[in-house]
Amino acid sequence: QVQLVESGGGLVQAGGSLRLSCAASGRTFRISAMGWFRQAPGKEREFVAAISWSGGTYYADSVKGRFIISGDNAKNTVYLQMKSLKPEDTADYYCAASPRGVYYTWSSWDYWGQGTQVTVSS
Repeated sequence: QVQLVESGGGLVQAGGSLRLSCAASGRTFRISAMGWFRQAPGKEREFVAAISWSGGTYYADSVKGRFIISGDNAKNTVYLQMKSLKPEDTADYYCAASPRGVYYTWSSWDYWGQGTQVTVSS
């Protein structure tokens, strides 16, 4: 089993920044990719960003240029640096891990954190 623990969510003004962290523990040898999804009330969970163990990164068009995903393999931790935040970024953000690789659909990921709230005020 893999456990994911997220931190860094909170309330921020539009244009501000937040840095989310996700630390993986347990059977981390199973992990080949980690990523972030988000879900706003009444909307589907959507892909935000992902990183493979080798360092390849992937971004949704809506966040490209504003968000940066990075990882520390030694710490089994992935980060999401969010800049120029918009009210549209308000959502519950979920960390995910996959033993197979990067997918853009949330149902293809095996392990999930409990979610952390990000609220961007205008």
